[in-house]
Order: sequence, then structure tokens, then C-alpha cells
Amino acid sequence: MYPVIKRILAIIISGSAIIILSPILILIAILIKLDSKGPVFFKQKRVGKDKSHFMIYKFRSMYVDAPADMPTHLLKDPTAMITKVGAFLRKTSLDELPQLFNIFKGEMAIVGPRPALWNQYDLIDERDKYGANGIRPGLTGWAQINGRDELEIDVKAQLDGYYVRHMNFLMDVRCFLGTFISVAKSDGVVEGGTGQKKGENKL
Repeated sequence: MYPVIKRILAIIISGSAIIILSPILILIAILIKLDSKGPVFFKQKRVGKDKSHFMIYKFRSMYVDAPADMPTHLLKDPTAMITKVGAFLRKTSLDELPQLFNIFKGEMAIVGPRPALWNQYDLIDERDKYGANGIRPGLTGWAQINGRDELEIDVKAQLDGYYVRHMNFLMDVRCFLGTFISVAKSDGVVEGGTGQKKGENKL
């Protein structure tokens, strides 16, 4: 029953957020265009519910010549490919706002495992062990507020599995509110890092 309620709430919340935040979305779009050449939005193939594929929407935070389908942590020097506006958007997670449209369309949920890239086979396989590929991916999730980029792949998948087993309204509220705290503190944000603690140099 809760998945149905969760979907109804997602439609109401995402639809309302798109309307309310439209001035901010427009302002960000203008800043991106003024900062660097290229489109405002960045589209990328991601893994959805039951390992189906969909195109995720983000505000473009990198230069147009950055590799499109490579996880950030595999880039040799990801910071060199990020625009000035993009660095701010990524630090504050504002680059994720266009995913409100993915949520409204039903491709994503507000809370759930973060959608893996179509070629992140290691993460996809690990999530299979915990049933985390069987629900809609989320804008934020349990792993996002418990380490984010600092988490190893297997630990991230275990946390995603924990969310699946304990998914309910209170759990979603806890993840949602925890996201604001994590964003404000920049918890777990390590540009180009997976399983890398903040302040550590990537080898």
C-alpha cells in the first residue's frame, strides 16, 4: 500500500516544487549559459526500477567535452572539467533539481537508491544482492545521508538494501530531512571520489 501512497505524494510534491522553484530554475539556467558554452541541461542514461533504463536530467556542471558516460570517480582530474557555476551547483546539489521532472514522470522517486549509470555494473550487481534494483531510484536516499561519495560500492549497496527493507513514510521523512542537513554541511561530498574520505588525495 505504501508504494502507491509514495507515488501519489511524489507527483504532488514534485509538481508543486517545479512551480514554486521555477524562478530559481530559470536563474540557474541563465548562470550556466553565461558561464560556459553548451546546453543548460545534461542528460545521461541511468538505471531505473527493475534495471530498466531512463534518461536522467541534471543542470550541466561540466564543460561540454567532458566524458558523458564515465562515473566521476573514474576521471583522472574531475575538478578540471567542472565549470565555476558547476562547482557551486554540485556542492549544493542544485544540479540535481531537474530530476524533479524525472520524479513527476514516474522514472524516479523522491527517496530511494541513487540511480546508477547504465555501465556501473559493479554497483548494479551489488544492489541485486540486496533487492535495491527493484524500486524506483531516488533524488536522495539512505546512502546519501550516510556517507555519499565516501562509501565503498559494497557499503553503498548494503545501505540501499537497508532502505528497501525499512521503506515507509517515516523512513522517507528521515531521509528527506537528513538531506538538507547533509547538503548544508557538505557531508560525504568528495569530487571524483568513491570510498574516499574528504581531504584524502585520490591515487
